[in-house]
Amino acid sequence: MVRMDAKFTIGQVTRHRVYDLRGVVFDVDLSFSEQEGWRAITMDARLDKKQPFYYLLAECGDSSYIAYVPEQNLVADASGEPVKHPDIGELFDVDDEGSYRYRGRIFQ
Repeated sequence: MVRMDAKFTIGQVTRHRVYDLRGVVFDVDLSFSEQEGWRAITMDARLDKKQPFYYLLAECGDSSYIAYVPEQNLVADASGEPVKHPDIGELFDVDDEGSYRYRGRIFQ
């Protein structure tokens, strides 16, 4: 049975439980997407593929990229620090409090 809810919302800043990865959620799959490009990244047999997976505008050190992360590996980021991804302005407006308001989807 596939869960039909997601813990994190579009525009929310999250952090990986283990790795030094932070990002802003810009899309959610309610269960694992069988897209070939993401298959190698998520082949860990311990991952429950029937959980939400999140697309993040992510940063790790000086690198920025799009990450596809299962919900079990994410926690809310309470640092208040902005995410420094070059595509933030394409998808989000950032208000004075640092909240990300989603404008629309540009990635396919």
